Amino acid sequence: MDRHQISIGRSLRHYWKRERAGSGRLAAVRELAHVGWDFLRDSLPERKRQRYGDVEYDWEFRVDTTSATVTWRTRLLGHLHSPYQPIEPQLFREIMAALEIEFGEFTFIDIGSGKGRALLLAAEFPFRRVIGIELLPELNSVALANIGKFSREKRACGEVQAVCGDAAEFVFPAVPLVVFLFNPLPEAALRMVIENLEASLREYPRPVCVIYASPVFEEIVAGCSALNRIGGTRQYSLFRTTV
Repeated sequence: MDRHQISIGRSLRHYWKRERAGSGRLAAVRELAHVGWDFLRDSLPERKRQRYGDVEYDWEFRVDTTSATVTWRTRLLGHLHSPYQPIEPQLFREIMAALEIEFGEFTFIDIGSGKGRALLLAAEFPFRRVIGIELLPELNSVALANIGKFSREKRACGEVQAVCGDAAEFVFPAVPLVVFLFNPLPEAALRMVIENLEASLREYPRPVCVIYASPVFEEIVAGCSALNRIGGTRQYSLFRTTV
């Protein structure tokens, strides 16, 4: 979907077409009603308080990465694509420790980077580059602002980028990668991302680690012939190439 043409009407049509093709008309109606109910419930005052989540991270680094300040339009678009949710810093750092890699040899890619929480956390590690790809312009604009505010003293990596675009069309750099997924996409879009990654690995075999946090569609990642599951917990799964 062209980021310059993202609208509620277009997203509704895309959602309807996707769900009807995958589950049938009746199931698509139920899913759309469920989206509407979730959005209305998410708009209640008590849910807004919950969306502040671990706001301590934002206070510490003077950034805006919780989901509480997202506008109603972007929240609705998120429900139609994939809702924004920032990862807990403690969990992210636990995952980084489990990778057991030389960070300086890898580029970090966040699929569905939202406001950039994972990008800032990744910047604490000496990756060669940190890149986020986000569909919704409002979220990506906040991520860019957050990157600009992030203390240089806390940054251990090289360049940090936040790119607005469709993750399903993202071209993976032909370098060693750590690909981060925090349940960022609907099933069909995630399948396209993994197919693109697999094609990239066939063309340019190289070390790649895939982190799948909140692994709702883990079977899609596990189905990639170039990746082997090497560990994880109930909260995340780790995959790695055999190269």
